[in-house]
Amino acid sequence: MPLENITPELNRDLVQACLEGTDEMVSLLREMVLIQSGSHNKPGVDQVAGFISQTLAPLGLELTRHPCPAHGDILLAETPAAGDRDNILLVGHMDTVFPKGTDFNWFKQDEENCYGPGVVDMKGGLVIGIFALKLLSQRGLLADIPLRFIFNPDEEIGSPVSRGLISREAKRAALALVLECGGTKGEVVTGRKGKFGFKLEVKGQAGHAAYAEAAKPSAILELARQIIVLEGLNNRMPGLTVNVGQIEGGIGPNTIAPNAKALVDVRFSTPKELDFFHSSLKEATETGLIPGTSVQTEPTSQRPAMDQSQGNLKLYQVLAQVAALLGQELDHEFRQGVSDANLIAAQRTPVVDGLGPLGGKDHSDQEFIVTKSLAPRAALFTLSLLECSRLCQTGVFTSPLRRAAL
Repeated sequence: MPLENITPELNRDLVQACLEGTDEMVSLLREMVLIQSGSHNKPGVDQVAGFISQTLAPLGLELTRHPCPAHGDILLAETPAAGDRDNILLVGHMDTVFPKGTDFNWFKQDEENCYGPGVVDMKGGLVIGIFALKLLSQRGLLADIPLRFIFNPDEEIGSPVSRGLISREAKRAALALVLECGGTKGEVVTGRKGKFGFKLEVKGQAGHAAYAEAAKPSAILELARQIIVLEGLNNRMPGLTVNVGQIEGGIGPNTIAPNAKALVDVRFSTPKELDFFHSSLKEATETGLIPGTSVQTEPTSQRPAMDQSQGNLKLYQVLAQVAALLGQELDHEFRQGVSDANLIAAQRTPVVDGLGPLGGKDHSDQEFIVTKSLAPRAALFTLSLLECSRLCQTGVFTSPLRRAAL
């Protein structure tokens, strides 16, 4: 598959521009990282959206803010060539896991890395996406690329307000690229586990601890039984993991606990594994309960598994060809965590994730990116947009809407 519109001259020009643009990318990154944008900090996430809008304003894009009363707003950027179908969908989130008031509220740089909240998850990816659009605009190439870019405010909490827009745009897109961080060796992501999060609530009957018996109707005792059952599901199927990550309950040591609850995280690779979990959960919560107790479950977040589909692997091969032009080796991986790419894949849209910079220790106060990875990843992403645009416009990739109409 020849890369017809990426001439050697354009290749060299864009690569050199990325190398020379590292300081500019670090400056953009610093400004975004220093805006506190924990998922529940609406003013902060909105400030990031405003900063991105201001940065993109000179590029000739149509910018739309979708107001979200309880969360940050969604920002949508579109090129003039973006149509009703067969376009490129880009997705990146503006929120971080760090709440407002955290002490991890700084940015620093040493000889190798940049550090700060969200620096790799995923403000570094946003910087690469923004920088690529700017380069293409400066060379008069951006307007003709059929592209939509969703900057969403809520990925770290399951994308509750943005998942509808992401899913709708995925149906209209011929392919999608997501800018979460790259793998430790630069791998992109062609598959991901799915996630099911839920709250487990147990009701018991309060009473005086002095008169408690072995069969007391304690919500904590029943919750303990449930936890043992749930944790026992680990390794029962190859891709299934269960983690009871938070518990609380009771009103004091001298009272039989009338209530208790737990937050549970389930990861799975296939629908069969999720079905097995749900069957096991139903059995655990409906049978063998301590007399006087009851159990209820409430979903808190959910993303389907992202299969390493033929479409995803086909798109990966395109990116690998572009990487080869740049003298880069590009491998791919199945990643344990979830992202908005899971939502896109559910619409049967080819998607590759992990196109952001390299780094690590995300979700911790040691989060970092490798500064020298910014330029090569920006070059890869910029040239990939050009090649993906050609393949969309020539029908090599088509949207689920078009495939359904054939």
